[in-house]
Amino acid sequence: MTCHFKQLVVVSLLALSAVQAPAVGRLADVMVVDRTNGATLPVYFHAGQHWIAGQPGSKYAISVCNKLGERLLAVTSVDGINVLSGAEAAWGQTGYVFGNHACYEITGWRKSDRDVAAFEFSASGDSYAALTGRPRELGVIGVALFRERRPEPVIAPPVFQSRANADSIKESRAGSSPGAPAAPAPATQNESARKSAERSLSADSALSAPAAMPAPIAKLGTAHGQREESVVSHTEFQRAQVRPNEVIQIRYESHDALVALGVIPRPTRRLPNAFPMSGRDSYVPDPPAR
Repeated sequence: MTCHFKQLVVVSLLALSAVQAPAVGRLADVMVVDRTNGATLPVYFHAGQHWIAGQPGSKYAISVCNKLGERLLAVTSVDGINVLSGAEAAWGQTGYVFGNHACYEITGWRKSDRDVAAFEFSASGDSYAALTGRPRELGVIGVALFRERRPEPVIAPPVFQSRANADSIKESRAGSSPGAPAAPAPATQNESARKSAERSLSADSALSAPAAMPAPIAKLGTAHGQREESVVSHTEFQRAQVRPNEVIQIRYESHDALVALGVIPRPTRRLPNAFPMSGRDSYVPDPPAR
């Protein structure tokens, strides 16, 4: 079955934080930015998965930077829900198209071509997924990256001619003026290559998804926050293959939950000192101010 999807392309690029934590991804750098303070959240790698610590009540953005000199499609999900359509996420759905080396911050659930409902870390019961009856995948951000299909070159069929015709062609070329323009080359791109021809992933259930560790009870989710301006436009994108070229998953929980899970090391407990003032030099203090 063949389906035609229009993807969204970002209109303007947002400046990224100068201070960057380690990013995740091979084809693109994927990071999560705390919009409250502009900091990129540190990524912890534990038990084969990437984790970040979210602060309840904080708005956040999913930052994607295309590393390639070609366009990429990023099908993006939060808590198992497509951030553009609100449907339960699948690889074959619509996504954002990134130009070569382009960066963009996805800041919320898309409501129209002009605005989004902000992503906001929240208690699990206040999350958009829970409020819409789909809480099973709470606590995970996903980005499925697709490379674009390159147009097949059009090869002109060989021309067979007699030797007499070949001699006449040589003579006519020899008599032409030095500045004569060359004949136009055959077209190298089919018109159909610019049209979307994405195959639907109706067989997604038959494709094996990456194995995931048993998830702890999620204490955080992502709420459907306040409406904000975010302008995009539509474009067409033809995927190079049905399966994603790369799938990125970043799990999130509260800081205390990640400490309890062993993702973040527990702080070293300070031991009491029997002689706390020993080894410290003491000098004459300044007089009190008048």
